[in-house]
Amino acid sequence: MSRRHHPARPATKGPRVRSTLVLLSFLTSAATALALVPAVPATATDDGGAGPGRVTEALPPVQRSAPVALPPQASPRATLAVADRVLDGEARTADPSATVALRDLWLARPDLTGAEAVEAEALLARPTDGAGDPFRNGYTVPSTRTCGQHVCVHHVPSTADAPPSAGWVDLTLATLENTYAVEVGQLGYRAPLGDRGIGGDDRLDVYLKDLGTGLYGYCAAEYRKKGRTASGFCVLDNDYAPAQFPSGTSPQDNLTVTAAHEFFHAVQYAYDYDEDPWMMESTATWMEERVADHIDDNRQYLRYSQLQAPFVPLDAFSSTYGFQYGNWIFWEYLTQQYSQGLVKKAWRAAGSLKKDGGLYSVEAVQSVLRKKGGLATVYADFAAANTVPGLVYEEGAAYAAATPAGEATLTRAARSWKKAVRLDHLAGDSVHLRPGADLGGGKWRLKVRVDGPTRNASPAATAVAHRLDGTVRTMRVRLDRRGNGVATVPFSAATVAAVTVSVANVSTRYRCGRKTVYACDGVARDDNRKFTVHAKAVKKQKRGR
Repeated sequence: MSRRHHPARPATKGPRVRSTLVLLSFLTSAATALALVPAVPATATDDGGAGPGRVTEALPPVQRSAPVALPPQASPRATLAVADRVLDGEARTADPSATVALRDLWLARPDLTGAEAVEAEALLARPTDGAGDPFRNGYTVPSTRTCGQHVCVHHVPSTADAPPSAGWVDLTLATLENTYAVEVGQLGYRAPLGDRGIGGDDRLDVYLKDLGTGLYGYCAAEYRKKGRTASGFCVLDNDYAPAQFPSGTSPQDNLTVTAAHEFFHAVQYAYDYDEDPWMMESTATWMEERVADHIDDNRQYLRYSQLQAPFVPLDAFSSTYGFQYGNWIFWEYLTQQYSQGLVKKAWRAAGSLKKDGGLYSVEAVQSVLRKKGGLATVYADFAAANTVPGLVYEEGAAYAAATPAGEATLTRAARSWKKAVRLDHLAGDSVHLRPGADLGGGKWRLKVRVDGPTRNASPAATAVAHRLDGTVRTMRVRLDRRGNGVATVPFSAATVAAVTVSVANVSTRYRCGRKTVYACDGVARDDNRKFTVHAKAVKKQKRGR
């Protein structure tokens, strides 16, 4: 297993890194959003694209199609222009979220000079960095702070940035202290690192500000520490007023889930601020379930997850669709199958300190699953489990499964059927087969043959028989070195409602450092691999004497 690959970084002046980023490992261009489907206007969101606390119902379903080529890296000036309009509420369809736009600006900052450098610094500032901020990101009146044991909430008494009441400030502080108690105290993650007292002392600084319609909040890395760790600060909306956040979620619930999500980004900076973006966002969204299980706001992202769009790579990042948020379901599966601590172990494996593993995201997952049968086996089980979420997840009765790539009813007259699909890395798909009424005898079986890519691409296949009594039987289709395998499962209409066959491309081979949206900024070596599922209804033969 290789060590984490890191592309060259821009030089920065001194130890302070001015960066309002939740995703410090995303590709370096604001124009390089993953285009898995034609672009559509993004909905109002927490930091500009699909993401925490956002309503995704306006977006169309994701279609089964190969990703298009990524556009070239934007110039530093273009990156500055993108960040400017995103923060000014004038984002275009192809623009990334505010968090990513500001991260990209941080990367481009060393190449900006004169007035452009000044503008970049203003966009990357804390709200208290000056009332003269020409880009309307700073407080315009003096602020005060209300502190607890671990967090200080900064707020102003007037202007649009003022919270609605002292009670809201107290509620925000109590919510953040509770978040700290769960994430750091109960679950044992590292505490956010101190910031040299820039906000008054080393407690985490959280600023309340009118962020505008749909912009829920962000956390920013600021001072580099050992390895790739950093201190930082957070900014949350000052009231989550329904007029600006018309999602149907109450202001208090919006505050709770946003605090859980964004605080975990501050925690992540104590491991590796440059980790792959899909891991940063998916685990932060998974953390919402730990802190605020009763709210269920993160269910809205499942339509853009491997639960309902399994053919999109697990490590994909899309500023429009937000797969990186929806794939919290992967960590939920691992949590329910193994333990809460597995996610923390993955972050320790991905961490950048000497005592950590120094691995990039997918390598970190591989390392913690090695003793669980390996990533290929676990991922194949995950893909199959997602065809029956109600039987797998604690809240799965509320989750919708993916529409299969193909489905058919087999009868005595039409016993055979086949379907071919092409899959990218860390992605899967399924077909759904039903026995016709004339296959009612107990001797009917379904013979499944899978022709997949060679073993280098880590292909996997699983058959799930859905019994009429509501139970399931799962059988792995064992594939040989050439990716071919056969399995036989019960298929009598008297006992079986259907059989789902799941196939998966579990390849983790990359060419790293290619400025992409995937793990290690890499290009997957085994994308667009063909799987063909052959199915045939057969009768069990009598054994000879």
